[in-house]
Amino acid sequence: MDAIEQLLNAFFSFKAYVMLPAIIFVIALAVRLPFKKAVLSTVELAVGFAGVFIAFDFFVANIKPAVEQLMLVRGLEYNVLDVGWPPLAAITWSSPLAALSIPLILSLNIFMLAVGWTRTVYIDLWNYWHFALIGALVMATSGSLLLGLSATMLLAVYCFKMTEWTAPDVERELGLKGVSASPVSVNGIVPYTVCMNWLFDRIPGFNRLSYNPEKAALTHDTPGASVDDEGADESEPSSGQSMTWLSFFSEPMVIGILIGLMLALAAGYDLKATLELAVHIAAVMFLLPKSAGLIGEAMMPITHALRAQVERRFPSRKNLVVALDTGFLMSHKSVIVTGLILMVIAVGIALILPGNRVLPLGDLPNLISVMSISVLMFRGNVLRAVLAGIPVVITFLLIATHLAPLYTDLANQTSGFDAAGLGTITAFTDGGHQVRYLLFQLYQGNLWAIGGVVALLLMMFATWKRWKRLSSAST
Repeated sequence: MDAIEQLLNAFFSFKAYVMLPAIIFVIALAVRLPFKKAVLSTVELAVGFAGVFIAFDFFVANIKPAVEQLMLVRGLEYNVLDVGWPPLAAITWSSPLAALSIPLILSLNIFMLAVGWTRTVYIDLWNYWHFALIGALVMATSGSLLLGLSATMLLAVYCFKMTEWTAPDVERELGLKGVSASPVSVNGIVPYTVCMNWLFDRIPGFNRLSYNPEKAALTHDTPGASVDDEGADESEPSSGQSMTWLSFFSEPMVIGILIGLMLALAAGYDLKATLELAVHIAAVMFLLPKSAGLIGEAMMPITHALRAQVERRFPSRKNLVVALDTGFLMSHKSVIVTGLILMVIAVGIALILPGNRVLPLGDLPNLISVMSISVLMFRGNVLRAVLAGIPVVITFLLIATHLAPLYTDLANQTSGFDAAGLGTITAFTDGGHQVRYLLFQLYQGNLWAIGGVVALLLMMFATWKRWKRLSSAST
């Protein structure tokens, strides 16, 4: 077991933009993609992922000091530090459960494919840690390996289905067939998004508004023109009603400039630092979609070859969906704009939310990724996505605060993360994940969690019905 743990630690010590392309290259050869094409696609994939990570690192390096300066200027103090996902990944891979999780999840995915219980081919090995984290938490608190593994498998099944049921949205909005997002952090809110979209459709006046930077217009459509109503396109402008003066503010670069100015002024920056921060954020907002576009282009030939091979072995399994990390979704302008706006809102909410003890820092940029699939489900409508994102942010903050002592204790017990001198730590989005928290509370024996699971199952049923409607409309 120690040898397997060391092997896993060594494997996952590589940067994601090195590890994932290496895995994809092996898969590309296994599905008989021509060698030159496999190499070229792998290099494009690596460059695209590296571009996304570089842009995010640059973004964090600029926005983190601004948020810290904001706290200092406003005399604020928060005793829980948002350090992002690294301690959670360290907790996961140091758990005895981690070595068993990878083969079990792979076997589960293959079994579900074979018997027709899913169409998802989940090849994103890096994001397996999201599944294993719930198992590590359950095992740490219950002492039971079997309970931990069962929680891991439950979350994996949930994610397989959410990936499958959101593929029509990716195809419609990005033109990429047979792919969807893999991370639990993204798929976790899919049933919630379906319910919010249903609610928005029934609000007079608001159900006619759509602000979609991808289409560069604010439109006033006929009531009920939503993706959930027989596939109607809510974002197509009505004749003569497009407010083109807003197209200027549909560019992520422009929004990046404005938000950079607002944040810098709130933090008390001088003129030089203010302008630099604004330009830096604008640059990130420009570079992210470019890098994400490379990922989508690189994965298409591999995805088609993989689907062909799987369908050849399982002739009755059609329309398979390959699960990928969310980098390729960031080519959509609405995804970037929604995430950026919600970052500013998240900081503001954290300052006034009762019971919250964490200010988003390390995990703050992850809001772009978290909301990506939801934005596509809203057909790129930023107005809906931002409003739906506010309760998501609130629950992230409260759950991350509540679980901070547990994360801190477990991080202090692992050698994979140096928590010395950090005090109480948490992760804003990954540490506040709603579905993982619900499952954790269920395994803790809290009765309210049973009601929560029932509500989640009902929302999942609505999500399935929506997927069936979309699938039948596209055939």
